[in-house]
Amino acid sequence: MDVSNASLYDGGSSAGEAMLMALTITKRYGRVVTASTVHPEYRQVLSTFLAEMEPQLETVAAPTGAVTADTIAAAIDDRTAAVIVQYPNFFGQLEDVEAIVAAAHARGALAIVIFDPISLGILRRPGDYGADIAVAEGQSLGNAMNFGGPFLGIMACREEYVRKMPGRIAGQTTDRHGRRCWVLTLQTREQHIRREKATSNICTNQGLLALRSSIYLAVMGPGGLHQAAELSARKAHYAAERLASVPGISLAFPGPFFKEFVIRVPGDANQVLAEVGRLGYHGGIALGRWYPELKDAILVAVTEKRSRGEIDGLVGAYNQVLTGSAKPK
Repeated sequence: MDVSNASLYDGGSSAGEAMLMALTITKRYGRVVTASTVHPEYRQVLSTFLAEMEPQLETVAAPTGAVTADTIAAAIDDRTAAVIVQYPNFFGQLEDVEAIVAAAHARGALAIVIFDPISLGILRRPGDYGADIAVAEGQSLGNAMNFGGPFLGIMACREEYVRKMPGRIAGQTTDRHGRRCWVLTLQTREQHIRREKATSNICTNQGLLALRSSIYLAVMGPGGLHQAAELSARKAHYAAERLASVPGISLAFPGPFFKEFVIRVPGDANQVLAEVGRLGYHGGIALGRWYPELKDAILVAVTEKRSRGEIDGLVGAYNQVLTGSAKPK
């Protein structure tokens, strides 16, 4: 992408700010289209942003775990300001994001992509497939979990939209001695010159966390990011294969995935997770709280930090809970 701003609060608020930005750019106030495969809490943020506004949020269903370009295209009309998708999506699935972006552009809507920063070590970047605005949660870039926060929101866009971005833009220049320095070049906030014409009411930024992420990326470099992404993907696929070998467990969705995947278990997912937890393992997240049709489904994530022994231990815990045996067949 052409430009990135000084960070926003988190991934969810970044998605909301990107949506408001698209409404301002397109001047279309009819609807915003998103997919059910976008993080459900992000979609709650989008709904909250639009609660007292004219545009309606249209959510496209994805019963197979991945939304298609055709279903997205069918939901877009000439009053649609933006299409918001997640790549990889909430279930870890890889949708045909390039075709979805093209479908949005065909009707004059902007394409907003929520991406996983680590995935860019091996997956295409949002700018490569035509995204207009790209947002992400930056916690994975060297930040601790911090008991749920604070995190940082990442936003990048095409240069033509820079004056519509929320937050602050820092630019490089030279001082009176010719030395390189940095300056806040755009501050389109209500506390500054924009007043009532401000692009957003974002009042601060997560500077410390953004600094940590900058250091992390500088230390990792392109090679390190590629290695982290590849290890995550390989270990996730190994975990999925091993878990699917446990009697009673199956993979919920057939498509390609990055480092998250969904398994189905017999009975209630929350009860299974509680039993796995008693054996010392975090077995994943039950999806029934957001998707009633997936009450027997669990979202599992595997990163580069997990060892083969830890993955095998998780598989053994699931096997013990479901079959009473410590080792899967």
